[in-house]
Amino acid sequence: MVSEYSLTMQGKISGMPELTGAARTRARILDAAAALLGGVGITGATTKEIARAAGCSEAALYKHFRDKEEIFVRVLRERAPRLSDALTELPERAGTGELADHLAEVARVAVAFYQRSFPMAAGLLASPDLLAAHRRRLAEDDAGPQEATRHLAEYLRAEQRIGRVAASVDPAAAAGLLIGACFHRAFLEVYFGGEAPESALQPASTEGFVTETVTALLRGIVT
Repeated sequence: MVSEYSLTMQGKISGMPELTGAARTRARILDAAAALLGGVGITGATTKEIARAAGCSEAALYKHFRDKEEIFVRVLRERAPRLSDALTELPERAGTGELADHLAEVARVAVAFYQRSFPMAAGLLASPDLLAAHRRRLAEDDAGPQEATRHLAEYLRAEQRIGRVAASVDPAAAAGLLIGACFHRAFLEVYFGGEAPESALQPASTEGFVTETVTALLRGIVT
């Protein structure tokens, strides 16, 4: 069951009023779902189990969410590292700060996001019906996994227009290189679960990966 302490502290840490009523119940459902999805994946968690872990009835759960797919989407949006936030804000930073710093921030959040989402999405690709339902739900919000590279490419185009990225570079390809590298790194870290053989993860630390990956990418695109 979701900790009362964690919900209370969540409000204090964020500086927002403590959640009450329907908002509190919704938060408990998402916290419980995040824990279950991270353990057994979307195919292994049921709405009944999520409701039980949240300390509410299944009927109460359906007052807040249409189905398990919507819960999954909301968990990724609200309980996983905020990759979409980090990316949608990027174009406004074009021409400010260091290009390397902006890309490193995206890489850190992307690796953390994919690390968190892999276990939650376990089994999704193996279930055509569930995958189709998930695609439809994301399409309703004009969202999807393609948005990561799209937003990053928009940022690189903005930097390209002011001369900080070489005109010869394809922003979409460069974005795909960075996001793809982060996806692969997260997969390896989840796959090995802290027991990676020597040289399996190069660089060994996530921060080292971020630094070296951004450096390698910039060597090909900075003017």
